[in-house]
Amino acid sequence: MIRSLTSSDIKTIFKVINEAAQAYKGIIPKDRWKEPYMLIDELKKEIEAGVKFFGWEEEDKLIGVIGFQPVKDTTLIRHAYVLTKYQRRGVGRKLLSYLMSLAKTPEILVGTWEDAIWAIQFYEKYGFTLVSPEEKDRLLRTYWSIPERQIETSVVLKFERSSL
Repeated sequence: MIRSLTSSDIKTIFKVINEAAQAYKGIIPKDRWKEPYMLIDELKKEIEAGVKFFGWEEEDKLIGVIGFQPVKDTTLIRHAYVLTKYQRRGVGRKLLSYLMSLAKTPEILVGTWEDAIWAIQFYEKYGFTLVSPEEKDRLLRTYWSIPERQIETSVVLKFERSSL
């Protein structure tokens, strides 16, 4: 079941993100990795900046989260994570499809680490396409608030609707 998450879910969102983010350890640049991967204060700042989280629950347990952030003229998919033991069961697909149905903009963007091939392939499977390195830099600087080093080591994928 998908539900909108609230501030009372922040500790559980934090746990899901940090457990699932272990998949990136050794993949993303060492200078960008930290443990926990996302601090609770960073998560709070993301929510304050307008990231709205949704979660997938099974038997009253939150097993997947995904964020949605309208920014200017686009929609960003943010912080999509599924607990390791529940991956490859369609949870990510269901969460992504749900958020894509909520988006009101003609394009949806997602950023991920350039070496996270599985993440890139996941989004490509659902109609997202990689943008050029030049467009990636422009988009990351326009729509995200991330360090320059993260811009250097990330990619952006775009989904464009043919009509709304």
